[in-house]
Amino acid sequence: MSCLEQLDEIMEEQKRTLRSGVLRETQARRERLKRLYCCIKHGEQELLDALKQDLGKSPSEGYSTELGMVYHEIREAVEKLSSWNRPRRGKAGIASFPSKGYRVPEPVGEVLIMSPWNYPVQLSLAPLVAALSAGCPCVLKPSRYSEKVSLVLEKLLEEAFPLGEVAVFQGGSQENQLLLEKKWDTIFFTGSPAVGRVVMTAAAKHLTPVTLELGGKSPVIVDETADLDLAARRIMWGKLLNSGQTCVAPDYLLVERSRMEALVERLLAAAKKLYGPHPLKSPDYGRIINQKHFDRLTALLETSEQEGCRVLRVSEEKWDEESRGIAPAIVTGVNWESAVMQEELFGPILPVIPYDDLDDVLDTIIDRPTPLALYLFTRSRETARRVLREVPFGGGCVNDTVMHLTAPGLPFGGLGESGMGQYHGKAGFDVFTHYKSVLVSSPRVDMPMRYAPYGKYDKWIRRLMK
Repeated sequence: MSCLEQLDEIMEEQKRTLRSGVLRETQARRERLKRLYCCIKHGEQELLDALKQDLGKSPSEGYSTELGMVYHEIREAVEKLSSWNRPRRGKAGIASFPSKGYRVPEPVGEVLIMSPWNYPVQLSLAPLVAALSAGCPCVLKPSRYSEKVSLVLEKLLEEAFPLGEVAVFQGGSQENQLLLEKKWDTIFFTGSPAVGRVVMTAAAKHLTPVTLELGGKSPVIVDETADLDLAARRIMWGKLLNSGQTCVAPDYLLVERSRMEALVERLLAAAKKLYGPHPLKSPDYGRIINQKHFDRLTALLETSEQEGCRVLRVSEEKWDEESRGIAPAIVTGVNWESAVMQEELFGPILPVIPYDDLDDVLDTIIDRPTPLALYLFTRSRETARRVLREVPFGGGCVNDTVMHLTAPGLPFGGLGESGMGQYHGKAGFDVFTHYKSVLVSSPRVDMPMRYAPYGKYDKWIRRLMK
């Protein structure tokens, strides 16, 4: 749907769907999730082809980081929905004796999901899975930058769902603005902190709650005890996934000074092993989404060289403007004021900063905006405990990168400027669910001490309340 002429009509239709109660029953929700699973399976090759066209993703990367994760979310929801959707007992307390307390889940209402371009299948459909499992009708607004994927998603979802349950709108910033002017029951946004502020400002006009999955500069710390071979492999894998266009990609590297040279050598070797001596020709290596971001990243590399930093690559090829490919680059000689340290990179560039004192490193990270992810490579349990205890961040790994997103029991989300709210699995169901607290009192017993005059019951009331 390329225009918003039908938006008011569709929102009314979704309100009618909510009021009808057809989305409240667990079995009905489960059937819709299965329908979503079948529609993705039916369009699997189209989605993989579209990912290749938009982002240069290989079929293997497209499946493992996009479709496969959505399939897993659906299976998890189908399997556990009965448990998630049942009322839960809550302690009633002596003051209301005799009574029982319950928390009754219900759909939060009409949902707007705004998804980004970097993982356009996963970050559109995983929130949709959560919303459908909670019984919410949705309007999905995919990114115009990943145009091919957005069109395939629209086609598949329109074939699978009536507009009263799921509707897809295309467009750019103007369409986003028009959507944000409407009153939604909740908004789920994934994207940059700058646009997140716009979404939150618009939502505040209607007191609409928001879930914001944003980003930030996610650090990697490599201490003096780390296994450098393992660290290099896992850092470069996480960094170069989707050509660096991952919100939880390692953004910069902090390494204990005595180990820096050895680690940089291993990082270059790891990149070469992943994508060969000519990564821009590798079928497994992605490309930058559009010319705007390509120009931004190449300008950062040129600025780094002008600042006196050293840019290291696995080959002589720097980038290819025609295909918008940028070769993996490790930047040394960096300090906290360097250009590459002033913004989230979102590309295959890895600045490296040596450190002498872990205390100073942790203080600096804490003083900066809260990162969406943090990664630590160490053999020291004490160091791991300390970093996890002292440094705020959305989520992360010890001796790995990115993989915390794949753990079904670990909700994903940011903190501070990297976002608010969490999802995946039960946490996703909770995002789109309101829990009504209900007290069921017995009509057979009516305690007289709750009513005035209180004088003769005063000592009993005080004793009970203690």
